[in-house]
Amino acid sequence: MATQNKNLSEYNKNELPNAADFRFGIVVSEWNSHITQGLYQGAIDALLDCGALESNIVTWNVPGSFELIYGSSQMIKTQHVDCVIAIGSVIKGETMHFEFVCEGVTQGIKDLNVIHDVPVIFCVLTDNNEQQSIDRSGGKHGNKGTEAAIAAIKMAYLKKNI
Repeated sequence: MATQNKNLSEYNKNELPNAADFRFGIVVSEWNSHITQGLYQGAIDALLDCGALESNIVTWNVPGSFELIYGSSQMIKTQHVDCVIAIGSVIKGETMHFEFVCEGVTQGIKDLNVIHDVPVIFCVLTDNNEQQSIDRSGGKHGNKGTEAAIAAIKMAYLKKNI
């Protein structure tokens, strides 16, 4: 397990660029909101802790993880952001729906990174059960939203300095 013995919320902000000059977009799935809201809060807390201004964080909600692709694309086109964090949670069920949604979202966010000149950070939990999602959205493994925010700061800085 990739997150075993690792807390996703650990970072050293002294080793990161100051986020004050960047504009961030966050697109959040409403599906499994008890998970995605934890991820969102982790991302917001980390961005603010690293100097991002509240006025430079744009948040949109979409119905589900599959809609993160369109929401992120439109945010890039209309909000002049330096980076987008796509936050979702897909928990395996009894049908193939899990595989189709996970594959579609993964490929869609990959496509956005290829098509657009704005990085899109993949913060979509694809867990086998609800407890795994809880553990990664503020539970015993920390918060994947925090990790996504740190990645967003690094990618915004990279974009600016290319």
